[in-house]
Amino acid sequence: MPGPLTPRAVLLFDIDGVIRDVGGSYRRAIVETVHHYSGERPAPEAIDALKAEGCWNNDWEASLELLRRGGLGTPQQQPLPAFTELVDVFNGFYFGGDPAGDPATWRGFIGDEPLLVDRGFFEALTAADVAWGFVSGAEPPSARFVLQRRLGLADPPLIAMGDAPDKPDPTGFLRLARTLLGPVPLGPSAPPVAYLGDTVADVLTVQRAREQAPEQRFLALAVAPPHLQRPETAGRRGPYEAQLRQAGANAVIPATALVLAALDQALTPD
Repeated sequence: MPGPLTPRAVLLFDIDGVIRDVGGSYRRAIVETVHHYSGERPAPEAIDALKAEGCWNNDWEASLELLRRGGLGTPQQQPLPAFTELVDVFNGFYFGGDPAGDPATWRGFIGDEPLLVDRGFFEALTAADVAWGFVSGAEPPSARFVLQRRLGLADPPLIAMGDAPDKPDPTGFLRLARTLLGPVPLGPSAPPVAYLGDTVADVLTVQRAREQAPEQRFLALAVAPPHLQRPETAGRRGPYEAQLRQAGANAVIPATALVLAALDQALTPD
């Protein structure tokens, strides 16, 4: 049975689209990177459709795939850029400076990321005996910037890009869940583990975790990203949320700030 140091639940978060609005930063960097090479700017709907396939969580790879689908690399078009070159171009737009350097020198799109929660949100989770952490495909400097510098979280539990295989591979998710459960192994006696994300890949991460630890109770919680919560995109939000449910989300919530109530409802016996 869970011991005194074991939380009643573990709640892990994606960062982009869940903790911060990246519609004007990461997604904008995708658009500008594609435009840099092709002269065309993909529509938001095209990026949403790509993300809905569940295997393009990495925005560098998503940018390259959009270029490929746009015809680059075919005999009639110029060749696809080298991946390392594309990463440099993307980071030039996103960071606008050395990713490993002083964040005060960054002049890129990363400066245009509204926060979706505040530090008090995490204090409330702790007070509710919910252990929390982050499993994100964001680059470590970007993830640490939002969590530590902007939210003021001291050494938050984090799996970021390069710490584990990209989602929907559940390796990083399972690793951090085990860490936060403390002495209790994953299984029927462990508290439930939930993950809140905004893409099909996030939901599939939980589905694949279930395959590896079938006796553990996992919950896939989802939220539509902020760019779909504006009045002008209301017509696209419903289909997007339907895709999240179809992928296996246990619940789709209106906003990240409401996740504790959703978690409590999911854990309440019928």
